[in-house]
Amino acid sequence: MAPKIAVLASGEGTTLQALMEACNVVLVMSNNKDSGALRRARQLDVPGVSIGKAASPDEDMLAILKTAGADLVVLAGYMQKVGPLTLKAYQGRIINTHPSLLPKHGGKGMYGRRVHQAVLESGDTETGVTIHHVSDDYDTGDIIDQLVIPVIPGDTVVSIEERVKTVEKQLLCAVVQNWIDEEADRCHD
Repeated sequence: MAPKIAVLASGEGTTLQALMEACNVVLVMSNNKDSGALRRARQLDVPGVSIGKAASPDEDMLAILKTAGADLVVLAGYMQKVGPLTLKAYQGRIINTHPSLLPKHGGKGMYGRRVHQAVLESGDTETGVTIHHVSDDYDTGDIIDQLVIPVIPGDTVVSIEERVKTVEKQLLCAVVQNWIDEEADRCHD
């Protein structure tokens, strides 16, 4: 039986779409009830849940993930911190994608086009994508994999974003597939 993947997303859900097409996504959770991620989940008959401003968001998130039987939790453009109960329960099984080469251009408030603007302003000659474990602070967990993308003279925030998003989807799907393969190997040992 394929491992069950839960995806947390706040925005349009383009990275989520790639995961739903490649993996056994059993749940999409969003802090934004109007997110494109929840719309995309509905279109593919994947259960979607809006967690909003619950009284106990960490407890609620953990209960929903456990009810769905999630084996791996993937943050794909999720704009909230994950609480300590969920982090503990899914330690080593909760990952995030970030549109830069961490530790550069990470941390609170560094997401989407803000990251690409920071890359341009810094004069960096390369940027990229990082997949990392989620920890109790933004973008500080252990790095699982990274891919470098050159910054080309004349690049704009939009041109960098387009190249990064393409690579991000590929790398995240590859990392998740690698995790699935390793889980299958563990089960057969």
